[in-house]
Amino acid sequence: MALEPIVSIRELFKVYRQGDINVTALNGVTLDIHNGEFIALMGPSGSGKSTLLHIIAGIDNATSGSVLVQGINVANLNETQLAEWRNQNVGFVFQTFNLIPVLTAAENVELPLLLTALGRRDRRRQVETALELVGLADRAHHRPDQLSGGQQQRAAIARALVTDPAILVADEPTGNLDARSATDVLGILQGLNRAAGKTVIMVTHDPKAAGFGTRSLHLEKGEIVA
Repeated sequence: MALEPIVSIRELFKVYRQGDINVTALNGVTLDIHNGEFIALMGPSGSGKSTLLHIIAGIDNATSGSVLVQGINVANLNETQLAEWRNQNVGFVFQTFNLIPVLTAAENVELPLLLTALGRRDRRRQVETALELVGLADRAHHRPDQLSGGQQQRAAIARALVTDPAILVADEPTGNLDARSATDVLGILQGLNRAAGKTVIMVTHDPKAAGFGTRSLHLEKGEIVA
């Protein structure tokens, strides 16, 4: 593992305003994640784990504290820079697959590449590689309604991978899957971590899913606990 962490978090607070009440989602979190780790973020509903994931990925902003991802303070980026940074550095996998129904698996996977300068031939090559990595090459030309839930999540992982990001963030990626499909998807994430060296940060409530990671972190009331 690299000596410098790929994610460095210091005294991170996130406070939401609900009417007249302040709700603290993250309460002074300090954390280092190193290149090549597979982190499982666990904790009860409302513990702050998804909020932490979203701040790392540049989807949400902290109230105070610092987050450095590959040495970059994401909070200092404007919206255009942030969108470009996310597209190049972070792959997103969510509980809902978020595939566009009228597009094929390959076309869905290609979408992040349309924001790059790659030509059509290079985009196609990267799409084929990503689909092969998740075992979905034979379903490239099928639309989401022609795929099982597990296959749709594989397509979503391929879409997250296609720009070759340094970090994959996964928010309950097996929440909508049956046990067998969940195991398959977790095996793919584990394989990408071990064989391709991807840093994976996954939110899950399932101890079995967390077992696929290299380290588990537990959050309660916005704090990391032993």
